[in-house]
Amino acid sequence: MNEKQRDHFKQILLDWRNQLMQEVDRTVHHMQDDAANYPDPADRATQEEEFSLELRTRDRERKLIKKIDSTIEAIAQDDYGFCESCGIEIGIRRLEARPTANKCIDCKTLDEIKEKQLGN
Repeated sequence: MNEKQRDHFKQILLDWRNQLMQEVDRTVHHMQDDAANYPDPADRATQEEEFSLELRTRDRERKLIKKIDSTIEAIAQDDYGFCESCGIEIGIRRLEARPTANKCIDCKTLDEIKEKQLGN
């Protein structure tokens, strides 16, 4: 992978991270602004469920931000684009589809098959 391609993926990751961070800020402001102590138990329950769903979503996004950060670090260390299992190049098309991919399609497929077998 050449320098131009690494810069391209780094920019995609930075933009994605910024977008996720904006969502975090939006959620915090939304929860602060909309937090109310409704007298009706059903209204309180609805609000609590809404906040719970938002917090679960933000938790998933927090984990994704960590993965994005580690991917940006891999780009900085020139380790980006190589499978962490077998060491071969991941491939531009896969990285375009999933910029945080750290395994080639073959290794990822094998992992998913193993996971499926252990889950049954």
